[in-house]
Amino acid sequence: MRAVVQRVKSSKVEINGELRSEIGFGLNVLLGICQEDNEEDVKFLADKILNLRIFEEDGKMTKSLLDVGGEMLIVSQFTLYGDCRKGRRPNFMRALGGEGAQILYLEFVKQCSEVLGEVKTGDFGEDMQVFIQNDGPVTLILESKKDF
Repeated sequence: MRAVVQRVKSSKVEINGELRSEIGFGLNVLLGICQEDNEEDVKFLADKILNLRIFEEDGKMTKSLLDVGGEMLIVSQFTLYGDCRKGRRPNFMRALGGEGAQILYLEFVKQCSEVLGEVKTGDFGEDMQVFIQNDGPVTLILESKKDF
């Protein structure tokens, strides 16, 4: 499981020109799921992101999303598993699709919601426009398999 985590001042998702979800200060999480992922990956990554100390106090990143009371927007993003090493067109063979990916995505949302309360989302599998006002900018890439 792979996530691009961005500290944001605001973020929103539109589908067909209509607002689906919106947050203010917090984290925008683009979440990719691969064929090897399972519930242990979900648990690891949800805990890591919720407790990641990337919010500043006195000029140092010492606070987590939980510490600052921020919001979270989670958007499914299968293209995070696009392999561009060969040719000019990404290969998405490693990405998990369909119902299997949706189950793990929803479990990730559930685990984050159990800790934060409300979590905002996009719509799994839909064509979405994601607007991100990155704060800092702070952008990190996390993986449950620790491939990098």
